[in-house]
Amino acid sequence: MGLNCPAMTTSIPSPLDHALALQRQAYLANPVPTLAQRKADLRTLQRFVREHKEALCDAISADYGHRSRHETLLAEIFPVVDGIDHVIGQLRGWMKPQRRAVDWRNFLGARNRVVAQPLGVVGVIVPWNFPLNLSLIPLTYIFAAGNRAMVKMSENSRHLAAYLMAHMPSYFPPEKLQFFDETGGVGIAFSQLKFDHLLFTGSGQTGRAVMAAAAQNLCPVTLELGGKAPAIVCDDFALELAAQRIMFVKLLNAGQICTTVDHAWLPAGKVEAFVSLARGIAVARYPSLSSPDYTAIIDQRSFERLLAALDEARARGAKVLPLLDGPAFDPSLRKIAPHIVLDAPLDCALMQREIFGPILPLRSYASLREVVDSINAGPRPLAVYPFSNDAAQVQYLIDHVMSGGVSVNDALFHVGQHDLPFGGVGDSGMGHYHGHEGFETFSKMRPVFYQARFSSLKFLWPPYGQFADRVLKFLIG
Repeated sequence: MGLNCPAMTTSIPSPLDHALALQRQAYLANPVPTLAQRKADLRTLQRFVREHKEALCDAISADYGHRSRHETLLAEIFPVVDGIDHVIGQLRGWMKPQRRAVDWRNFLGARNRVVAQPLGVVGVIVPWNFPLNLSLIPLTYIFAAGNRAMVKMSENSRHLAAYLMAHMPSYFPPEKLQFFDETGGVGIAFSQLKFDHLLFTGSGQTGRAVMAAAAQNLCPVTLELGGKAPAIVCDDFALELAAQRIMFVKLLNAGQICTTVDHAWLPAGKVEAFVSLARGIAVARYPSLSSPDYTAIIDQRSFERLLAALDEARARGAKVLPLLDGPAFDPSLRKIAPHIVLDAPLDCALMQREIFGPILPLRSYASLREVVDSINAGPRPLAVYPFSNDAAQVQYLIDHVMSGGVSVNDALFHVGQHDLPFGGVGDSGMGHYHGHEGFETFSKMRPVFYQARFSSLKFLWPPYGQFADRVLKFLIG
């Protein structure tokens, strides 16, 4: 008599599942790479960037339609190369076990250590605005911590993703590093993998979905989101210098930076002068929309979103001021001229959502308390930028406005300091991945207790009695 068994089905693992299994197996075979192995990985990553820098610039520019070569070198190539040098110089100290105090009354001769050990396999989800920076700088800390990595690129980084997928295997085997393109549904599947840590950089809306997917695997996440980072120009600070620094950061990458100045607060009575200075700065730096130094908007949807936001503000009574002579935008180039917006309604798109473009709303204030209250009424920003030579004013703003980071008397530059942690707070994100904190993010800071040959706890083994009472009374009081 035979058994009626259901037909057996064999599920074929996806390329993502196969990659994760391969890397997990390699991690288990070599869970703690040596200092020499980690430095070799970092130097290999640096060598790849140096040997392919021009092709990488070309690929990113092709994804944008046009991206300033110098901006890619400045904001993507240099931070990776320089950051790797910094990490290599610090790595021996970061890897050294930390000694911690032991309570001598309980553990005579015992030792406490905290050991940084690799987590295993780390997933990285990369946005399109700085796709090389935001993939390879995390990899720097992931490799420094001794991990393996899978990286999912943006759908707006097709050329760069194809280039990385074609050329990176010559530098790293698939059990160490793999890149993936967004081909539809890959992002969702990627965030559902059982990584040992997942880093996501992008919008808050997508970040919530990524965190929810990762939670199903109890996978810890680092979220680098965004928000409306304000510049606050105080009355004592030179207005021209503030304008020069704010406009440089605001127009870098055509404003498509999560940590750029989203809007600026100015003392009442100085707005008109700032507009005049900003116009002169914009014209001097970008004489026309066709300037090769001025980057295009990433795609048609973003281009139309920014123009619609300008139209809405204008229709509702705001003053919309293009800063360049000639057309305010060019659909054929997908470029939008730098704009300043005055008197924008507080509930319009420009004031409610992250702008992510070359548009700078200005707001005036009579007291810093007014600025603080307005910022604190909204989500906590990724950065805040106070401009003042008065240390007390600066400290007041730092104390009363919580943000992911702060640059004083400039904007954005805290992000490029290799020894400072970078990350958001609240709606602008969670966790860090720069500096020593970045190394710790991708490590398990593992407590290890070494018991001594003699332990005073032996006097507290059951059965408990009067002697145990006396010992506990001595310990507790």
